[in-house]
Amino acid sequence: MDRRTPFDELDRLFEQMQENFENAAELWDPDAVETGVPTTAGLRIDLEDRGDELVLTGDLPGFETADIDVRVDDRTLHVSAERDEETDMESQDGEFVRRERRHSSVSRSVSLPTAVDTAEITATHDNGILTVRMPKADPDSEGTRIDVN
Repeated sequence: MDRRTPFDELDRLFEQMQENFENAAELWDPDAVETGVPTTAGLRIDLEDRGDELVLTGDLPGFETADIDVRVDDRTLHVSAERDEETDMESQDGEFVRRERRHSSVSRSVSLPTAVDTAEITATHDNGILTVRMPKADPDSEGTRIDVN
């Protein structure tokens, strides 16, 4: 069983602050105000502890699998996705009256509550849903002795 540390609450607060900043950025985007369509959208995720593994599920609608980058380092999962939508300014049927499709990107970093086995992580993207399965790493039962000088 994992022990909670005093920093767990701080991690939760920082994640909430990040989400609040992302939501505020969408509201303050001049293009979103003008068109009513946000140009960036935060990556909404669920992180579930299933005992022997952590499972992250996130919404990435409109992104192709090749657009998605998933990385883990120092107990932090980083997910980013970027795409360029059609930039051809001429329509085959005439002139555009309004162009709202453009470059889109999202990213999110999530602190993991426990160490994971990075060699065994798998990620799938199906119908706009990203699923990352992260088996938990076995704790070092003997610990590490540190010499004091």
